[in-house]
Amino acid sequence: MTGNTEQPKTPYFVIDEPVLQRYYDMLTGSLASAWGNYLVGYSFKTNSLPWLVSFVKDRGACAEVVSEDEYSLARYLGYLDSEIIYNGPYKGERSFCDVLLAGGIVNLDSMQEIRWLADLVSRYPDRTFQAGIRVNFNLEKMCPGETTMGEESGRFGFCYETGRFAEALKLLQEMPGVSVTGLHLHSSSKSRSVNIFRAIARMACQLQEEFNLKLSYIDLGGGYCGGMAGRPEYPDYFPAVAEELRRRFSPEQTRLIVEPGISLISKCTTFVTGVFDTRDIKGTRYVMTDGSRFNIDPTMIKSSHLYHVDYTDVSAEISSEHNLSGRKPLTRQIVSGFTCMEVDRLFTCEDQPELIPGDRIIYENVGGYTMSLNPLFIQYFPAVYVRNGNKLRMVRRKWTPADYVQGSEF
Repeated sequence: MTGNTEQPKTPYFVIDEPVLQRYYDMLTGSLASAWGNYLVGYSFKTNSLPWLVSFVKDRGACAEVVSEDEYSLARYLGYLDSEIIYNGPYKGERSFCDVLLAGGIVNLDSMQEIRWLADLVSRYPDRTFQAGIRVNFNLEKMCPGETTMGEESGRFGFCYETGRFAEALKLLQEMPGVSVTGLHLHSSSKSRSVNIFRAIARMACQLQEEFNLKLSYIDLGGGYCGGMAGRPEYPDYFPAVAEELRRRFSPEQTRLIVEPGISLISKCTTFVTGVFDTRDIKGTRYVMTDGSRFNIDPTMIKSSHLYHVDYTDVSAEISSEHNLSGRKPLTRQIVSGFTCMEVDRLFTCEDQPELIPGDRIIYENVGGYTMSLNPLFIQYFPAVYVRNGNKLRMVRRKWTPADYVQGSEF
């Protein structure tokens, strides 16, 4: 592939808007066809880029937040309290109460939150508050080998197997002015299989039957695949979920809530980096790039990356011996980042054309978590562009020292 001299200065992220729109339409179309009564809660923790939040908000998605800071950002970007789904163990009491008072969705995660709710009820004795409850259950037993935690229990919500869920439910049902109207059943999996979501839906039915629950919503959470060859897509998940749920629920009475993040945005996002130097040390060729592993793998758990190379044009500054057709293949090239840490190595090229300064390496499927987990380490936040056809529009400029020092005293 030949480089384009008009491309922005690397490194930068690119969001392909038509691809994002296609996946959003696939999501909502699948939900509409399978269940009809649904709500999308966009996962702020996955990527809270303001342009992206505005995109999903304009298309009817609520904000799914898990902290007071995320709640405040949602409000700052135009969401009402009634348009917020509040999850996770790190809620703030003030925002917790504000969302409940406005009729937003709050999924209780701890006894502390039940105490907050009791206090709220005492202050508003004439109100009835609707609350959901996060269920901790043994998904590994239902789907052996597929869950993230395996035999070790997850740390969120009220455990069904130990009786804590039943205790919490009893407390809430006995609390005047409180109605338990929803279940949140998100559980992390390695497989992201359809079988996982069948099991989650089956658990919802089991709880409804055992506790005679009258629920206005079932919240599946997130954790779907998206854009990976040979893996499930939205149209695979929701008919299977609907088939299970119809045993105990109906779309007329119960809304299905989903909280997509990675599955919605990863396929449409790339990270563009540039080679700025190469060096040979003890027989190994190192390729230095202006992007970092910290930009696309901040948790240091990936063993491989999807990428392609945009080889530079031959120019006056680059010798003709580096012409792509004449570039010698090198046995081994280690592609690394710009930081001063030895672990900042991204991948190894074997028997590939020699990489030289000016070449661009574009990483694919990097929209989820990577931007929100980017550290301010050695280099500040990179720019973000939105692509529509052949046009690129900057939606976040590269951070400067002025951005970095904001709020500081010196």
